Amino acid sequence: MYKMKIASILAVIFIGMSSVSIAAKKEGDFYQIKIYHLKNDNQVSQVDAYLQDAYLPALHRKGIKNIGVFKPIANDTASVKLVYVLIPFKSVEQWSGMEDELIKDKTYSDAAASFLNASSDKAPYDRMESILLEAFPVQDHLLIPPTKNPERVFELRSYESPTQELAEKKMAMFNSEEEVEIFKRLGFNPVFYGKVVSGSHMPNLMYMPVFDNVQKRNEGWKTFGSDAKWKEVSAKPEHENKVSVSHIDSILMHSTSYSDY
Repeated sequence: MYKMKIASILAVIFIGMSSVSIAAKKEGDFYQIKIYHLKNDNQVSQVDAYLQDAYLPALHRKGIKNIGVFKPIANDTASVKLVYVLIPFKSVEQWSGMEDELIKDKTYSDAAASFLNASSDKAPYDRMESILLEAFPVQDHLLIPPTKNPERVFELRSYESPTQELAEKKMAMFNSEEEVEIFKRLGFNPVFYGKVVSGSHMPNLMYMPVFDNVQKRNEGWKTFGSDAKWKEVSAKPEHENKVSVSHIDSILMHSTSYSDY
């Protein structure tokens, strides 16, 4: 009987601790990045109209704010034009249920009808890509830039790793605050840091610093590369980028006029 009581007490403690752990884990945001792949300016216009007049207003009505919409600086000369949409969710459940919520929204359905029901010969985009990320504990919510100006540059950076274990080591470099503190000191102002939990390139982490303009961005990374603390941190065997990162992508973007920031 005594052993049974002890076992019961331990079970209750374990369940309680697990509940606290799960609740704590859910405190951080999840981010969806939608990427529209477009072949011409007509499709760009259709996506802009859909996002501005139908999609963002519908998400706002559902209580989702601070939605970022961005276009790469290279869009004007690129053969494939891209539009990025960054959406913060409070939980995976909120993200997974949003499409059903939108279907029930008649205002959205009416505003989006021409986009959603377009014929195949007048498709508003070639394809749409979706990436789901979990916010890093070190910064578990979006940090929105305080000012908005057309020259600001948002840099979406993506770090792919050869194995999951090495990806975890690279993410630990951020979550230990070593790299994050350098970014803060140098004024990189990242909007988010996130682990890719679903996407076409995994294992992977992504983050988005913001700069006043392209020149400030270039100067910032030059300063970062020569920073004494960065050299000290990156020299540690467990943080060596050549080991933990196998591929880096960097996309420079401006926010659209109808983006929330």
